[in-house]
Parts: sequence; C-alpha cells; structure tokens
Amino acid sequence: MASSSSSSAAVRSWRTAFLTLRDETLTSPRTATAVGATSSSSIPQLLQHFVFSHSHSLVSAAPELPPHEVASDVFFLLELVANSCLGPQDMTATLSHTSQLIRDLCHRVYFEINSSSWTLMFDSFATMLDYLLDKAAPIATADSSADAAVITPIMDCLETIRRLIIVHHKKSSPPDDTQLVKFLLRVIESSHAEFIKSFRSITNQRFAAEIGRRLPRYSSLWELQTLAFAMLGETVSRYGPSIPVDVWRSLIEILRKVMDFLASKSLLVEDSVMSRFYSSLLHCLHLVLMDPKYPLSDHVASFVAALRMFFTYGLNSRTQLTYPDVGHQQKDLHILNKTSLEEPKRVEPGPYRPPHLRKKEISNMKPKKSWNPQSSSDCESSLVDFMSSDSDYSDSDGFVQDTETVRKAKVRVAAIVCIQVSSQHHFLKKVAAIVCIQDLCQADSKSFTTQWTLLLPTSDVLQPRKFEATLMTCLMYDPYLKARIASASALAVILDGPSSIFLQVAEYKGSSKFGSFTALSSSLGQILMQLHTGILHLIQRETHSRLLASLFKILTLLVASTPYSRMPGELLPTVITSLQARINEGFSFKNYQTGLLAAAVGCLTAALSTSPSLDVREMLLKETSTGFPETEKKSSVLFTLLQYSEQLTSPNICFESLQALKAVSHNYPNTMFAFWERVSTIVYGILMVATPEFPSRPWKGHTGDPVGFIGEKVITAAVKLLDECLRALSGFKGTEDLSDDKLTPFTSDCIRMKKVSSAPSYELDSKEFNNNEPKACHSGIEQWSEAIEKHLPLILRHTSAMVRGASVTCFAGITSHVFFSLVKEKQDFILSSLINASIRDEVPSVRSAACRAIGVIACFPQVSQSAEIRDKFIRAVEINTRDPLVSVRITASWALANICDSIHSSIDDLPSQQSKESNVDSPSIASLTECALRLTKDGDKIKSNAVRALGNLSRFVNYTCLSGSHDKPMDRMRLSINTNSNEESTSSNDMKGSHGNASNSFRPGSMGDLCWLDRMVQAFISCVTTGNVKVQWNVCHALSNLFLNETLRLQDMDWAPSVFSILLLLLRDSSNFKIRIQAAAALAVPASIHDYGKSFPDVIQGVEHIIENLGSDQISAPSSFKYRVVLEKQLTSTMLHVLTLASSTDHEPLKDFLVKKAPFLEEWLKTLCSSLGETSTQSDVEDKSLGDQKKEMISKAIRSLIEVYKDRKHRSTVQKLEELDKSIW
Repeated sequence: MASSSSSSAAVRSWRTAFLTLRDETLTSPRTATAVGATSSSSIPQLLQHFVFSHSHSLVSAAPELPPHEVASDVFFLLELVANSCLGPQDMTATLSHTSQLIRDLCHRVYFEINSSSWTLMFDSFATMLDYLLDKAAPIATADSSADAAVITPIMDCLETIRRLIIVHHKKSSPPDDTQLVKFLLRVIESSHAEFIKSFRSITNQRFAAEIGRRLPRYSSLWELQTLAFAMLGETVSRYGPSIPVDVWRSLIEILRKVMDFLASKSLLVEDSVMSRFYSSLLHCLHLVLMDPKYPLSDHVASFVAALRMFFTYGLNSRTQLTYPDVGHQQKDLHILNKTSLEEPKRVEPGPYRPPHLRKKEISNMKPKKSWNPQSSSDCESSLVDFMSSDSDYSDSDGFVQDTETVRKAKVRVAAIVCIQVSSQHHFLKKVAAIVCIQDLCQADSKSFTTQWTLLLPTSDVLQPRKFEATLMTCLMYDPYLKARIASASALAVILDGPSSIFLQVAEYKGSSKFGSFTALSSSLGQILMQLHTGILHLIQRETHSRLLASLFKILTLLVASTPYSRMPGELLPTVITSLQARINEGFSFKNYQTGLLAAAVGCLTAALSTSPSLDVREMLLKETSTGFPETEKKSSVLFTLLQYSEQLTSPNICFESLQALKAVSHNYPNTMFAFWERVSTIVYGILMVATPEFPSRPWKGHTGDPVGFIGEKVITAAVKLLDECLRALSGFKGTEDLSDDKLTPFTSDCIRMKKVSSAPSYELDSKEFNNNEPKACHSGIEQWSEAIEKHLPLILRHTSAMVRGASVTCFAGITSHVFFSLVKEKQDFILSSLINASIRDEVPSVRSAACRAIGVIACFPQVSQSAEIRDKFIRAVEINTRDPLVSVRITASWALANICDSIHSSIDDLPSQQSKESNVDSPSIASLTECALRLTKDGDKIKSNAVRALGNLSRFVNYTCLSGSHDKPMDRMRLSINTNSNEESTSSNDMKGSHGNASNSFRPGSMGDLCWLDRMVQAFISCVTTGNVKVQWNVCHALSNLFLNETLRLQDMDWAPSVFSILLLLLRDSSNFKIRIQAAAALAVPASIHDYGKSFPDVIQGVEHIIENLGSDQISAPSSFKYRVVLEKQLTSTMLHVLTLASSTDHEPLKDFLVKKAPFLEEWLKTLCSSLGETSTQSDVEDKSLGDQKKEMISKAIRSLIEVYKDRKHRSTVQKLEELDKSIW
C-alpha cells in the first residue's frame, strides 16, 4: 500500500512538473511585456526548478507513466531546450542536465518514435551540438577542466540515439537512417574542426615541428569521436544499402579528411584513448570500403598514405611525451615517429588459461581511470566492449600482461585489413587496424596498383629497420600473431585480385638503380623478387601452423602471377627446390601435418604448372639421368612426388602429388620417358584398390582411424596423370591438322604456331623431340598397348561419372600413328568404347568427353576413308547434337565439324577422275548437312562449329546441271555419292587399303537440291549478323571454301553480291583484326574476274580504300597489335590479286577509279618493291623462291595496271610503272 502511494506521488510529481513547465513557457510571451516575470533568459531557471532539481524522482516515476506521455514530455523538453540555445544565455549546464536526463529515461522507458519524432530529435541534438562546440568550446580551451562539461552532453546524446536505434532499428525507415548518418557525420565533422583549431592555436612553440607532436588538450573530444565512429560503423553495417549515394560520398570525404589529418602530422599517439579512437576509425573505414557506392580512385592514395603509419603502431617507441588530462593527472604518451622493427621475441606458452579468466585478470590489473563524474558508465563500457572480446587474448598469443599492447596490435591489424575486403566481421570486432588495406585492394584494384611500391618491398626484405614498414615487414617481424596473419591475408588478396594482372609486365633488371626514374616494369620486378625472398625465408622458418598455411597460399598466388621468363633464370628452380626441402623436412604439428604437407605439395604443383622454364627442365633431366641412387633420393623433386603419390593413407597428399606429376608430364614431357613404369605401377595400384570388381580395402589416416575407401577425386587424378603421360610419350600435339588453306607469298612468313592447351609443351625441347620422334612414337605404342590392357578396362565402366569421363578423355590424346600401329583388337576396343560411351552413358559429361574423342579420331586419314566407321561416328554425334545440355552440344558440334573436315580432306586426296565416277545418293551427307543447318540456330559456340561444318561440306559438293554441261547456269542440282552400306565392323585392313578400295567409300557427285545451297548461304548471312566474333570468322572461312568449289558458277548466283558486300563490310568495320584478315583472304579466293561477277568493281575499290586508310585505324584492343602486320600483308596479297584481274574488266567507272588512284597505287607499289629489296639482302638462299613469288605477284599487278592506263592514254603513268616493273628483277 505504501509503495502504491509512493508510486502515485511520483506520477503526480512528474505530471505537475511538466504541466507547470508547459504553462510557464506558453504564457511567457504574453506576460513578458506586462510584468517581465518570464523571459527566454529564465528558461534554465525554470528547468532547474521544475525538472532538474528532482530528476532522480522523475526517472523513477517514468516507468509508471504511459510511454506515449513520457515521450511527449521528453520531446517537449528537448525542443524547448534546443530553441533556448538560440538566445544569448549560457545553456551549458542546462544542456548537460537535459542530455543526462533523456539518456537515463531512454534506459527506463520504451519510447514510441515515428519519423517526425526522429526528425525533431536529430534537429534538436544538432542545435545542442552547434551550441556546445561553437560557444562553449572556446571556454573549455582556456580551462581544460571544462572539457568534460562540453563533451559529456554530446556523448549523452549519442548514447541516447544508440539506445533508441537498438530498440527501434527494425522499424526505422530509409529516410530516418539517412538522417542518422547525416547527424553522425555532423558530429564527426564538427569535432574534427575543433581538432584543427586546437592544433592551429599552438603558435608560440619554439620549433614548428613540435606543432605536429602535440596532442589536443581535451582527451574527451577523442572519446567523442571514438563513439561517433563506432555508431557510424554500426549504422553502415545495418543500413548501408539504404544510404543514398550523395550521403555516401560525404561519408567517404569526411573519412578521408580525418585520415589526411593524421597523415599530415606524421605521427600516431600511443595511449589507451587514442588506441580506441584509431580502432573505431579504422573499423568504420573498413565497413565503408567493403561496399563502396562511390568511386574511390581519387582517395586511394590518401588512404594508403595514412594507413601505412599504422603498420608499426605500438612497436618500439622512442619518444615519450606527457600531457595533462581532465583530472590533471600526468600520463605517459608514446609518439610513434618512423619506428623500426626488430625480430620478434617468441614467448613460450604457459599453462592454459581460459580466455574469460585471462580477460578478468587483465581487467583487475587495469589502473582506475579518472574521468568526469558526470560521464556515463554505459558510455565508458561501450567504448571498451565495442572493440574487445575473449579472443583478443587468444591462446595463440600466450598470456598477455599488457592490455595496451593488445589494443595497439589491434590498431595495426585494422589498418592492414582495410587494404583488402574481408568477410570475417567477428574478427574485425576483435582487432581493428590491418583491415582497410585489403578493402582498398578490392574496392578499386586499378587505382590500388599504383600504391604497390609503398605497400610491398622493393629491396632488402630480410633487413628490418632499414626502410619504412610494408606488408612484408608486418608479416615477417610483427610480434603480434594476428597482425602477421592479417598481413598474410592482405598479401593474398592483393595477389589474387584483378590488379595482379599488372604483374605480367614485370621484368627484373638487377638490384642497381640508375638515375632517378624507375620504370614500372622494373619496380614490379623488384617487388616480385623481394616477395619471393621473404616468403621462402618464412616458409623455411615459420612454426605456427595457421600462418604457415597462409604462406603456402601466398606463394601459390605469387607463382601464378610471376612472369618467370623475365625474371632471373634461377628463381623458379629455387622455389621448387625450397619447397621440396621443406617437404622433406616435414612438419612438427601432428594435427596439421597432413594439411600442411598437402598445401606444400599443392604449391609445388603451381610452380611446376607455370610456363615451362629451361632451367627447371635441365634440373629435372639431371635428376632423371642420375638413376636415383640412394644417396640422392631425398634431394630429388620427382622422387619425392612419386613417393607421396603412393601414400593412399593420405588422400589429400596423394591427390596433390598426382597433380604435380601431371604438371611435370605436361610442361616437361621428355622427363616422363624415365618414369613410365613407376607411374604405370602407381596408377594401376590405385585403380586395383578402388575398382569394385576387385577386393577393396579401407585405408587409415595418420591417426590410425579408418577413413573410408579411395575417393573418386584421387582416382580421377590418377587417370588424368595416365592420360598426360600417354600424350607426352606418344608425341600428341593436338588434333590432326587437315587444313589446306593456301598461303600466299606475302602471308606465308606470318604463320603463328597454334598452342593447343591439351597437348604437352614441347617448345623447350622441340629439336630434341623431333630428332627422337620415332623413338617417342614407338614408346607411345607400347605404353598405349599397356594402358589398354591394364588400366582402361578397370575404369571405363567405373561407377563414378567423373572417372569414366576422365578415362574416355584419354582417347582424345591418341595420335594417328599410334592408333594405326595398334593391333585390330585394340583399335576396335577404342572405337567401340567411344561409340558406347557417346550413346549409352547416362551422364552428359561422359557423353561430351566421348564426342571430343570422336572428333579427334575422326580426323585420322584412314578413319575418314572407312564408310562404316564414319557413319557410326556421324550417328553418335548427331544424337548428341540434340542433347538438352549446351556443354554436350558444343563438343558434339565440334566433332561434327571435324568429320566434315575429314571427308573434305579425304576427297581432295583422291584422283580427280575417280571422284567423278559414281553417282549414288548419300544419306550420311544429307544427315550432316541437315544437322549443321539446324545447329546454326543454336548458341554462338555451337553455331561457330556448325558454320565450319557447312563450309567444309560446301567445298567438296559437285554442283553440275543435269545434262552435265558446265557452261550453262544451273537450275537444279543433285548430290550423289557412292558409299559402302556394309554394317559389319570394318577391319584395320579396310582402313589401310589402297585408294582404289577406298574409292568405294565416298565420292562426290551432283547436288540433289538447289535449296541446300541456298539454305547454306542464308545460314552464313544470318550467322554474320547474329553471331559473335568467332562465328563471324568461321563464316569468312566457310565462304572461302564455298568460293573454292570449282563446280560452282558463282557469277550466276543471286546471293553472290550480298556475300561480297558482307565480306567488304567486315573487312572495313570489324574491330577484330582476325576477322578482317579472314575476310580479306576470302575476297582473294575467286580465280577469275567472272567469278566476282558484278561485285568486282566494289571489291577492288573497297580493298583500295582500306589500304589507303589503314594507318588511321583505331586499334581498340591491345591484343590486336600482333595481328596488324598480318592484316597488312593479307591486304597486300588481296590487292595484288584483284589488280592482276583489273585489265580484263570492261567496267568503265572502275577504270576511271584506277586512273584517279594512280598516284596512290604507284607510291604503294614502289613501297612494296623497296621492301622486297630490303628483304632480299637479309634473307637466306632458301628464301629466294619465296621472294621470286612475291616479285611475280607484284609484276603481274603492275602489268595489269599498265594495260588499264594505256587504254586511258596515261603515258606518264605507264612509263613510270614500266620502269618500276623492270626494277623488280
């Protein structure tokens, strides 16, 4: 009863106070003039009398009142106080009491807040902020004891907002979130302006340098910014997507302003207050950089310059300064200025102490902090808790006696992580300084590249204390483990990001620096060398398992990003031998031994997979030549890999070792001659253990616990190793080249060797391999026979689709020499396996692999002459072109194009008379044509192959009229071929028979329907307009094939002008030089002026215009540079060809055009002749024939022009050309 009465009294007291206050303030304007009883100057007295004098009872009464009533009175009070700040009276004490009361009420009562309430609160708090900082701050500057009285109300306001956000954050609207961000930015910007004023006020110092070393006197202002940045980070984390771009831009600019201020003073203050401030600032910066909505290119350099100062924050301070705090106590401040690093002292771990006990002991050792008694304990705890957790004092760092050491280390970590983007938010709340470097790298990798020389070492990476700190110095010498791990993470992000592509221009030119300028390529080369040196040094010495795993990851990325061809030759062998030595040394961590060993072998795989190195090749060949004596086994890379690939008890290590051996076989194929027996035994052992038909056994890990059967990942790796070894030993260099494209004298010296990714790399030992090619092929036959007998039967019907796909892929690496050297039974085994897999296997990936192998074998000349095999291949491929999966249709269409190419090649090899003898319809050719036409409506990759198939078909079909006359326009055409319809299996003798026997397999006859030809051409035209660049290139090539068909009367085709116009359009407007080259080549195919028909004038004018303006062409892509010379030479060849035919034209406008262009043509021909002279003086005797052919082409073109100019009575031009023609020879 007594408590109820007390509660009622408290409620009455609340209502009486606020009703009286409302009455007094509402009547004051009317009574001020009459009696002067109330004025704006008396508002502080009214508030003190009615509210603040018994604020404790009001706070106690608030929970008994309706929440909406409390909220209404609170907002009335807040608006009243804010309006009073506009007057001349001193409101400092009133603002302090008001902010403290509202903060306490927010912790006792749940407020219902809407958008208008948020607006009122932010506007009122902003007015209070402006008053305190503009009017009260100068007073506080004169007396530092007044500092807390100025800052405490602002911090109470922030705590009030923070409390309300926690309660209402799910109900706030985007406009409310935007107002919150704007208010926090206003707090930060205003308080930052006070920092600037405080530094500028120090003008009576003897040395100007001391200005940059003095701390602002009121430390609570730093506490204010710490809380503001903490709240800003929380707001960005919660409401980031709803923040408008303009507000985001202001956020970035204010963060940069604060960071620039720190960088301009070239110092960092080391004490607890500033450590919390730095952590709060950097954590906020990290959250902003994680998802920037505004370009950062203009800010990257400034952020990096400021963040670099934090790399050594808290390490080995030299200078100690003191400053008075608000309690007039002296504190030691450590100012960091160009600190140096030393090798960290390893602390021996003591007995295990749980994190919560360690934190408790540390908190007991903390000195009591003196601060203004009005400050809130909630505020103080929030500043500490927002950046600390149990794992700050984790087991890996031992028992930490000094909390400040941990806090400073967290600042270093936050600065590094800000240079990359990290998704580990929980980690960022524990440590706060290495984060932003990582963020910047991913937020704007292009601009970040220019900062590499500041963040990465260019020299003396193993010499600490010599230069300013980089990420590598943090990684190598920081005593705080989390800082080192964060540095490793930042390096991994930099090397794994898009900006790492710039490392491909790196070039090492020695450590000496000449002049004041260093090229970018040289700087990058120095960086790569130092990174290699430092990482390899750490890998040999690091003892922490997690950090060591990160080092292996960094080295893997570093190897992938380094152009070793432009680095010192011994660098890559050093990487390989260092890794091999570390692997042989082993790892002392029992729980992590397997993972670290697998990571090390994986890193070795990356080193062996990079572009082949002559030094590595010599090293490996030296190993193979020694025969592996017992004394040298442990120093051999290959022996180590072979040894670990047999460890079935450790599947990860076994898998990585198999991958490394596969890389050796691919990049250094000659080394496999000495290891086939060992590899064969290893693979066979794995397959025997894993194959269901044989007893399988579980294997045990290092701990002795059964871990299951060999997984498909290891089996697949073993099969792929077998595949790569067979390719290396049999000399596989890609699909059989059936192309018969005729090279002109001007384009023959521009042949580019096509690199086939699936073929081993023979570049380093091409001469040696060619000299030993019979031996290699013979060895390939033996190894293929062994694989077919022992290995492939175990896996072709494996339960795993991945294993079956890898086994079928092996057949795609066989060569025609090896295939036809096998006995008939093994040939039939290969063919039947492919047909069965392509048709009957239920898994699309297996069928796709079978189609690829079919596409390879279909190019073998003997196979293309066997009607039965060809028809089976066609049927299997045609079925798969209807598969719903695109990946299957792509390989099926590729095989289809290869089959058509093979048929075309086999017909060209037959005597011409035999090709005209038979006249039987071919359903296979009809099926191929219809299938290819259907695929031209599919996706671009499929469409490209379909166009190639149609081009091959159009090349060999014999177009004649029914009467057999070749000199009349054809109305109807007919296709007929002679085929062997025998369905039985074709023996190897059939495929190896003479041309006479093979002539019954396929012969071209007459086309059966003119609509086939029309549909082909329409498909070409459609694909040019709808396809990508690869489709367009194949269309140009297909048209070249069509033009080469001697039975086609091109000038009589209605579509011919459209085709020539398309080629001219591509030649003129395409941005892809390869398309332009092929279009120019197609325009040079018609052999006579009659084949060009009415399009001849357009062709010759179009080509001339392009040649004349070639120098002004814009090269859009850097990759086009290497094709420019080829385009020029192909245009030269095409122009000479059409000029040779010009004398036969009776088209008068064309002759007028040639007369008009006589000066240009004369100069162009002179340039060609002069280039011949230069070439002839430098070429060998064996090139004389090629030079004579070039002279002949030029001479024919000149003589043709002479005939044209003679007809037009241009004697001076004729005379010049005749002299030029004579000078050629």
